[in-house]
Amino acid sequence: MDREAEIARTGMDHRELGLRLKHLRMSRGMRMKDVAAGAGCSESMVSKIESGNTAPSLRVLHNIAHALDTSIAALFEPPRSESLVRRAGERPVIRLSSQDNPGQIALERLAPTQEGANLEANIHIIEPGAESDGTISHDGEELGYLIEGCLELEVDGDKFFLQTGDSFSFSSKCHHRYRNPGRIIARVLWVNTPPTF
Repeated sequence: MDREAEIARTGMDHRELGLRLKHLRMSRGMRMKDVAAGAGCSESMVSKIESGNTAPSLRVLHNIAHALDTSIAALFEPPRSESLVRRAGERPVIRLSSQDNPGQIALERLAPTQEGANLEANIHIIEPGAESDGTISHDGEELGYLIEGCLELEVDGDKFFLQTGDSFSFSSKCHHRYRNPGRIIARVLWVNTPPTF
């Protein structure tokens, strides 16, 4: 694994992600400088990501997607399928890890990204020791249910220790982050409105 964060979805590596980001930026008539300002990162970082020399962390990718007026899911979504059903084992998975994080986080997409959708649902699969990269906040609401494992959820500085069967909800405008302090993988059914990932 690279020393930099590595992001992959079945069939996509960080080089392809960089090309998609560059194409989207150019199609929107934006300069790297504009994306960097909107994402709160350096122009150099945007250039490295677009050229495939590095892959962004979850937080940076979230901010870049927001600056480009899209979602992480839309960047990774395969060509549209007319099927209303996504079978177990056949759903696309976005995998995220970084050199500063001992474990990996994966987002299993429960439904395809659709333009104008008001709801988004993923299963966050969080390896022991893995955590989101800093806090994020955005418009919307979030709701989650811990399918298995344990999770430490931080919302506006308050920390909550969750175990299998626990649920949570909060305004997405609150600064939030999470980590898996346990010894087994945590799986969280996570629902956002509007779609942000």
